[in-house]
Amino acid sequence: QVQLVESGGGLVQPGGSLRLSCAASEDIFRVYTMNWYRQTPGAGHSVVASVGTDGMTRYGPFVEGRFIIWRDNAKATAYLQMNNLKPEDTAVYVCNAGGASGIWGQGTQVTVSS
Repeated sequence: QVQLVESGGGLVQPGGSLRLSCAASEDIFRVYTMNWYRQTPGAGHSVVASVGTDGMTRYGPFVEGRFIIWRDNAKATAYLQMNNLKPEDTAVYVCNAGGASGIWGQGTQVTVSS
């Protein structure tokens, strides 16, 4: 059963922008911190951004002010706006609810290349 569904990935040129969406079930969304992780082949997961149920946010050090995470409670959807994308941002971006032992989406590919 699919509980988190990501969308919005794709191919973008350096300096471009993408907006990722993560649609969750209402039961999950009400009680869990929503996170975006990213992974590359042979590498572990790195935290990109998190937003708690209170709206508090945090970001990975590589974000450097370029990304914004927020949650829309009415739509049970978390968003990640990514601006000024760099080639090193290329990865599979995976939505997560509740941290490492929580619920994971299938991931959406983001490729930054000219």
